[in-house]
Formats: sequence, C-alpha cells, structure tokens
Amino acid sequence: MPEKAINQYIDHTQLATNTTFSDIKRICNEAITYNFYAVCIPSYYITEAKKLLSNSHVKVCTVIGFPLGNTTTPVKAYEAKQAIEKGADEIDMVLNIGLLKSGKLQNATQDVKDVKNAIGNHVLKVIIEVSELTNTEIIQACKVCLEAKADFIKTSTGFSKGNATIEAVKLIKETVNNNAKIKASGGIRDYNTALEFIKAGANRIGTSSGVAIVTKKENTNHNY
Repeated sequence: MPEKAINQYIDHTQLATNTTFSDIKRICNEAITYNFYAVCIPSYYITEAKKLLSNSHVKVCTVIGFPLGNTTTPVKAYEAKQAIEKGADEIDMVLNIGLLKSGKLQNATQDVKDVKNAIGNHVLKVIIEVSELTNTEIIQACKVCLEAKADFIKTSTGFSKGNATIEAVKLIKETVNNNAKIKASGGIRDYNTALEFIKAGANRIGTSSGVAIVTKKENTNHNY
C-alpha cells in the first residue's frame, strides 16, 4: 500500500492547448475537494490558480519549455523565474532531449542547472520523455538530472508518442536510488494503474484523471 493516501500523490493536470479559465476553475475546485497535492497548469493561469487555491494546501505547479524542451536555456530560466514570481510552487521543465542524444551531456546538465538556479529552493521536476529514449539514454538522463540537483525526474509530457511505463519507473528508481524522487505521468487514468506506479517507485502521479483515480471510477478522459 502507498505510504500516504493516494490523493496526496496526485498532481491534478490540465495542460491541453485549448485550456480555458473555466478548466482552471474546475481542476482547482476538484483539487480542493479531493485534497490533491498540486495542480499542474500552463503558466499563463498561475495567478488565477493561486487565487482559487488561496484557502487550501494545494500547490501550483507549472511547465517550462513544454512540451518539446528545445527552447534556449536562458529562455527556460527566465520562464521558470517568472513563473515563481507569479506564484508557482513547483516547476516541471522538459529536458533538451536533442542535447542528450547528441552526446552533449554537459550542455544538457547546464540547461537543468540554470533553471534550478533561477527558481532557488522551489521544487524542480525534469521531464525526460522516456518514450523517446533507450534504456541507456534514460540512465544518462537521470545522471544529468542528479548532477544538476533536480528534485524529481518525471517520465513524460503526455504529448509524445508514448507515456509512462512501469519498466521506465523501475529503471529510474534503480539509477537514482533515493537521490531524487520520481513523477510518473502520461496515461495513468485509474486507481490500480496509479497504485502500480507507486509500487514501482513513483512519488508523484501526474494525471488529468485524478478524480477517477481517487473515486475508483471508470474514466473516459484520454488526455494526459
């Protein structure tokens, strides 16, 4: 069984291109109702979410360099710094996978370091997009994140060709041990699946199906 109630593993997520203020209000209200750990939203809506969540313990998480990860490092760092200034509690940035695959591991590490430096003590999760990587590259990505002092390694954006897998989470866990936490995201839509990822080593679950997970109901939402 999980170490804590499953709702406290969930980053309740709304990152679709057509996200509206109504969507933000809905997921914030759901996050309060079900006491989720955080909402994960586009940075444009941080201020609105902070207002809606002001009387709760729910944190605000946003994404940086999303979903491709190949914007320049100064742009990522500025985007992250501005998000924190607007009220974000946690940052999920996308790793520059092209740098990793090109063997430019120092550059990939600096990319993460600069974002971490820009946000200070706030939590940084690095999305490594496991569906784009070989097992060897997943291990390399984990080492990049550890060297850059990232707090979490996150499996997926949910916008690529594949989602989180149990095998990838286990490999990440074997690589980082307890030196970083793991966020499994992408394709996790029901209670049993979420539980399997937690058993494999996930410390956080990124999903737009948080309500279905905690209520153990069937979910017809196939996003994220």
